[in-house]
This record gives sequence, C-alpha cells and structure tokens, in this order.
Amino acid sequence: MTDRRTLLGGALAGLVGPALATPALAQSRPAQGGRRGAAPARPAGSPADTPLGPVDVQARQALIVDFATGATLLEKNADERMPPSSMSKLMTIYVVFEKLKAGQLQLDQALPVSERAWRMGGSKMFVELGAQISVEDLIHGVIVQSGNDACIVLAEGISGSETQFAELMNETGRRLGLTNSTFRNATGWPDPEHRMTARDLATLARRIILDFPDYYPFYNQRSFRYNNITQENRNPLLARVAGADGLKTGHTEEAGYGLTGSAKRGDRRVILVVNGLPSMRARAEESERLMEWAFREFEAVVLFRAQDTIEEVPVYLGERSKVPMVGGRDLVLTLPRQWRSRLQVRLQYDAPLTAPVARGQQIGEMLVGGQGVPELRVPLLAGADVEKLGLISRIPAVVSQFVFGSRG
Repeated sequence: MTDRRTLLGGALAGLVGPALATPALAQSRPAQGGRRGAAPARPAGSPADTPLGPVDVQARQALIVDFATGATLLEKNADERMPPSSMSKLMTIYVVFEKLKAGQLQLDQALPVSERAWRMGGSKMFVELGAQISVEDLIHGVIVQSGNDACIVLAEGISGSETQFAELMNETGRRLGLTNSTFRNATGWPDPEHRMTARDLATLARRIILDFPDYYPFYNQRSFRYNNITQENRNPLLARVAGADGLKTGHTEEAGYGLTGSAKRGDRRVILVVNGLPSMRARAEESERLMEWAFREFEAVVLFRAQDTIEEVPVYLGERSKVPMVGGRDLVLTLPRQWRSRLQVRLQYDAPLTAPVARGQQIGEMLVGGQGVPELRVPLLAGADVEKLGLISRIPAVVSQFVFGSRG
C-alpha cells in the first residue's frame, strides 16, 4: 500500500538568514498572547492586532508590513476607507515615475504654471504664474515640500487637467490592485469621495520601491530650495530612524496627521502606515516607536532555497527510483523572534509515488507550526521529471510487489 509519511523537524534556530523571496507569513493572530513584544509605554490608544497580541496604538488607522514577505506585523482599521490627505500624492508621483520610465516624460522637460496651479492653497512649492518648471524640480516640490501647486502643474502637464489626471490615478490604482481607493484630485485636497485605506497605501508604497529603484531616492531628500525658499522634508522618520528612506506625510483637519514610511536595515525592509494622529509630534513619536518595534520584535527566517532538496521521495515503476522534493521558490517567513525556539516543521507526502511524475507537480506539503505559532502549509513540488518504465522494464518491479508486498 501507499504510505502516508510524516517527518518531524525540530526548532529552526539554525535556519535564520536574509529575506530573499516573497511568500507571506501565516497572518492569523492568537486570541491571547504575552506582552513581551509590546511597545514601550505611551499615551493610551485603542489596541492594534499583532501576532504577539494587542499593542496600543494612538493612530486611528495603522498597518505595518514586511516588504519581502508581505507579512502583516501590526494592523488597526487597515481596510477602513479614510481621507489620505497628502499621502495620496504617492499616487501622483507613481504616475509621474511611470511616465518617466516609459519615456513619455523627461526629468529636464519644462511644464507651464497655470493660474489655477499658482492660486492653489495649502502647502506650496511657491511656483510663479507663467513660469516653466522642470519635471525634476516639480517632483522635489511634491515629495519634499508637499506642494499642491506642483501637483497641479504635473497633472495638467500630463493629462491636460487635474480632473483627467485623477481619472488616470484611478485607472492606475485599479491596475495596481488598490481595491479601496478613489482619487478625485492630484493633491489629497479634502473631498468626501477622495479615499484610501492604510492597506492600499502600503501596497502603493511597496510598488513605488519595487517598480522605480532609480527614482525612489527622491523620497530620501531632506530639503529642497526653490524660488529662494528652502523647505525641509516633513517625514520625521528620515531624521529619527536608522535606515529610513521615504515616503510621504499627510495632514488635514478631517484626516489628522498621517505618514506612509519605510526603512531598510540589512536585508529587511519594513513599510509603516499611520493616520489620524493628533499632532506632528504624535506622528513623529508614534511612527518612530512602531518602526523600532517592528525591527526589534520580528526577524526573517529562511526555511529553504528554491532548489534545495528537502527529501528524496521513492517512485514506483519509474525510470529513476526517487525524485527530489523541492519548494520551487525560496521560502522566507517573517516571525516574532520569541517564536524561534518553538518553531517546528513537518513534511507530509505519499510514498512511493507512482510514475510518471512531472517536474513542478505537487507531491507533498510542509507544515510549519509549534506551540503558540499559527500553522502554515507550504506545497512541495517534484524537482524533476520521472518517466514511467517501459512494459518489459516494469515486470521485475511488479513481480517484486507481488512477492514481497511492498513498492517502496
């Protein structure tokens, strides 16, 4: 008979390495958990969900994800539609970067300043009516200075009007999978229909970093001078958190103070979104606290590389007696550091397999779990083709099965 084999592996303390792949961590959260991973004391807020148990967060909406694995480290109202204020300028700049990458726009290309752009209120780059401004300077004006006027110059230069540009933002958002975002302008100016979620903002930030490595460094510029006015980048993480290199702040009366930020240390990158904070100081302190918590309490664990042979599985009536069982991709998990000693791995597969076996065919699975660790099931694949033996060659194997009652 075919045996169902289960092999048990011990703790994975020796398998820690850099995150090189993108499979996500099992994100279920235990109903009860210790507070070892709780962040330091701070003004009371309602709790956010984390794999370590609830953590108080002052922001109305919050989300922290691991860039490489997509694992959710912390979330609070992450799918609640909210006014994103100037954080929606991330989409404005995504469209600009996409046009640059496609060769439809040039950094040294000059765009005209309309009266509408010149009169625009809120945060400003201080463009002058009738001026011709390079796309590169306008990008600085949006990212560093959060200039609403610069956004309109770019929108009108690309689409002819801000209304048409907002439609382009919506089309781009749908293509990127931003399922809960609606854009009505290029600036984040208050509008009851202009909405995003923390999860969509994190997705957008990840795509900016992933899709535009040549342009992403714009977000790490600390200050910009235009029209004899120097303005500092409002992103507090750049000055407060090691490895921080972007992205964008936002604020309106309705939204409160918000930030979509990212930091990279070694091979790990974390993306953070917070919104609905009461002040600039609260935004700076909360974002720093949560980013440090994410790096301190979690680590990347490499279970195996793409072509590592995890097990040799017997094959019945095949041209080869065994086939390597592989993962087919690097498997990297983002896990709380305190879980490492509890982590266990089990392999489950039927043995022997019956030929033919196709390369890439699922032939088993890996179960990752342990005490207090949510279970994760990972499909395992055949690492090679195994053809079925010809009729004459099969006779000895069939006779062996008849005589000895075993195929493996």
